[in-house]
Amino acid sequence: MDDIRAITIDLDDTLWEIHPVIHRAERRLFTWLGEHYPRITAMFSPEAMLEVRKRVVLDHPDQCHDYTYLRRTVLGRLGIAAGYDAGLVDDAMAVFDEVRNDVEIFPEVRPALEALRRDYVLIAVTNGNANLRVIGIHDLFHDFVSARTAGAAKPARQIFDAAVRAGGAAAHQTLHVGDHPQIDVNGARDAGLKTVWVNRNGRNWPGELPRPDGIVADIGELSEMLEAVKK
Repeated sequence: MDDIRAITIDLDDTLWEIHPVIHRAERRLFTWLGEHYPRITAMFSPEAMLEVRKRVVLDHPDQCHDYTYLRRTVLGRLGIAAGYDAGLVDDAMAVFDEVRNDVEIFPEVRPALEALRRDYVLIAVTNGNANLRVIGIHDLFHDFVSARTAGAAKPARQIFDAAVRAGGAAAHQTLHVGDHPQIDVNGARDAGLKTVWVNRNGRNWPGELPRPDGIVADIGELSEMLEAVKK
């Protein structure tokens, strides 16, 4: 990996833990809907809302990569079913996004990314809808590529190709770093990128997949690994 010029970096579960955050955001949104649009929560339990989401996915297979579109469409359907107009969607999304972007960044992330940014072009790549400016780390990246902006979600080649273009280097000079063996590592490898798996919990690598070019426990180790390669 001595010819790496750009690094594409996954966000959720690579730079912060996401599942508790999403659960918290979902609970806050449900409570807010109950306070401001009570007919929705009277008609739909959280489980029933999930069924509406499944139907939206089936109705819009070409938009499955765009989580924001899906959530907005679900909220619109819930509102209409309960006799409200679509005006609730923007306010509801603001409530959800406020909590969704209230993440606790792993402690090694900022110093590691600050060090990496001195030597590499850093591109954030995500299937999700994190707002780096709200989270407070937009200054650590040169660009941001999401499934929504790329028109496809990882592991599709399309999003990795977009990330490579943003980084300005060839695919083989671009390193993708992420926590998911299939979505991040295998998807990036298929697109011609070098790969590093972030394995925070000591999991075993899936035997059916080609191994990544490197394995680290966190982004801090990635910085150390690449510094050692340069020497």
